[in-house]
Amino acid sequence: MVQRSRVAIIGAGSVGATIAFALLLQKVSSEIILVDIVEETVQGQVLDLSDADFITSTQTRGGTFQEAGQCDIIIITAGAKQKPGETRVELIARNYKILDNVIGSMKPIKPHAILLLVANPVDVLTYIAQKLSGLPKNQVFGSGTFLDSARLRLKLASLIGVAENAIHCYVLGEHGDSQFIAWSSGHVGGKPLLDFPEIKAIDKDAIAKEISGKAYEIIKLKGATYFGIAGCVSMLVQCIILNQRHVRPLSTFVEEYGCVLSMPVVLGGNGVERIIEVHLSSDEKARLQQSAKALKEICDKYIH
Repeated sequence: MVQRSRVAIIGAGSVGATIAFALLLQKVSSEIILVDIVEETVQGQVLDLSDADFITSTQTRGGTFQEAGQCDIIIITAGAKQKPGETRVELIARNYKILDNVIGSMKPIKPHAILLLVANPVDVLTYIAQKLSGLPKNQVFGSGTFLDSARLRLKLASLIGVAENAIHCYVLGEHGDSQFIAWSSGHVGGKPLLDFPEIKAIDKDAIAKEISGKAYEIIKLKGATYFGIAGCVSMLVQCIILNQRHVRPLSTFVEEYGCVLSMPVVLGGNGVERIIEVHLSSDEKARLQQSAKALKEICDKYIH
């Protein structure tokens, strides 16, 4: 296992800066390098973040794309901003060019680097990044449905009356319009989630719609989402640096489907250590296959 502690964040906008601040609070990385094509933005964010130096020993500075390519963990947030009502997949044409430029500017990339994609549509961009970077697939993955699953666990925890970390249930598939909740594999303390009276009584389609639509609601109200994803990314970085091997639903290449989508994976110091195959009902399996088919068709248009 490679020892990791230098983190680069590509994109110094609201998402990138909030991730940087969350990482400062985690106190697990030795250095954070912010990179953006707009140098004034980087300078401003670094100055602002420096006011929080008293809470951490982590050093934060601006840097170049070449320096970012030599970091241990590279977080890519750079991308065209999602417009109100625009699906994540509709972003692909604009964000493909950005990703191509970013990865090209970082080369040669450190052979053991971990590439963590946050920009949307994250599944397609992760697939493209795997091809463009030349890194092993286990070292290139996306934030996927981690935040969606966190939203779900918080919702279900409030319904059942247990702590959030007692809920084991995932949103799987595409991070976007075809994602679904794997109800049949969910459990609390070993008891199937679907056996709880509180869960039997709820409108599951309404819950799924609420979870998948929350980002759109936030974008409608304030223009962007960044606190939740920053919390998720900081947890993933900590998991990698400390080799914690937590199970998280992330965008990863699934051989069976020939594309990238969110499945529960074991995340450690080497990146994605393994994919966990969870029990799915026949309907859920069909939805996963449908999600994979839609993603593969999009991916095949850009990478041949």
